[in-house]
Amino acid sequence: MHLSVVLAVAGAGALGATSRYLLTLALRVWLGAGHWPIAVVNVLGCFGFGLCWALATGRMSHPVAVAVLAGFFGAFTTFSAFALDGQQLLAAHRPGMFLLNLLLQNGLGLLALWGGMLVGGLSTDGARW
Repeated sequence: MHLSVVLAVAGAGALGATSRYLLTLALRVWLGAGHWPIAVVNVLGCFGFGLCWALATGRMSHPVAVAVLAGFFGAFTTFSAFALDGQQLLAAHRPGMFLLNLLLQNGLGLLALWGGMLVGGLSTDGARW
């Protein structure tokens, strides 16, 4: 692993996280509070990840592709990486694994979130930050 790649991923990650935050703020002004701004960011992140994946394949150096995909889009939305895993399972004609992955990541992720909230002493009754 080269330090330059790690630094590129870190820098792109900072840009991705900042972009997500600023876009979410702007969408909350436009769409209001609630879940729509996050959904829009996740869908845009998936589109951007797919576009960059397609453009990177055979055209971008590996370090640049890693910085953009893992760094920027990894910080912008990890949902895009989850979507890519699902697409690859479907493309490999593994619908059972696709469904298992979908259920496990969403179901166990929600349970883990609640578990972390309980361990941290926060009620799981819908408290917001």
